[in-house]
Amino acid sequence: MKSVWRHLPLLLSTLMLSIPLARAQSAIDFGIGGGTAFNSPSGFGIDNLDSPNNAFGPCVPGSRDPYCEATPGLHGFFLGFGGDIMFTQRFGAGAEVNFQPVHQGYGPLESRQTFFDFNGIYQPLVRKRAIVQLQGGIGSSTTSFIFQQNSCVGAAVVCNNYSSSLGSTTHFQFHVGAGLQIPITEHFFVRPQFDFHFVPNFTEQFGRSTVPAFTVWVGYHFGER
Repeated sequence: MKSVWRHLPLLLSTLMLSIPLARAQSAIDFGIGGGTAFNSPSGFGIDNLDSPNNAFGPCVPGSRDPYCEATPGLHGFFLGFGGDIMFTQRFGAGAEVNFQPVHQGYGPLESRQTFFDFNGIYQPLVRKRAIVQLQGGIGSSTTSFIFQQNSCVGAAVVCNNYSSSLGSTTHFQFHVGAGLQIPITEHFFVRPQFDFHFVPNFTEQFGRSTVPAFTVWVGYHFGER
């Protein structure tokens, strides 16, 4: 979760510094989104804590290693925060952060995935009832890992849950997206959006370097249409 909050001040400061320019030129949007992202399993495994010689070490699922647990694909709910500034009616720039608010299982561990990106924006179609928005940019992909363990003591069976951070890995990423922004009122809008992340070396954690995602954004619009 620390990597998520580390990105949010950068996103907010970038957008806040752009507000005076946005008012002078065209518009600025802020949004919150919910959706999902997908990737296949890597085919690798991790030995659990019971392994006498290789705890949390790499292993091959289906081998004779009884402690080996397969790692999963990427899935689950993603929460997003983002915003954009439109310098003209058709051209602008923006930033987004999308992350898993809840860890997913990753063999004997748990993981959280975060995507952060800066984008150039092009709106080829701008109408009163709908705006087509295309995005393209660069950013980072961070996968963080924790280990959780239950410990029970005493005759009353008092149990505690312990969580330990095991670090994270970050990769450079390319991002493209396409959305249909639909005004609900003069200021509020909804934007279903399809995204595609290309993350070199992402096969160290999952099965492919490509990550399709889908998000529905709800946002607030300042300025002209």
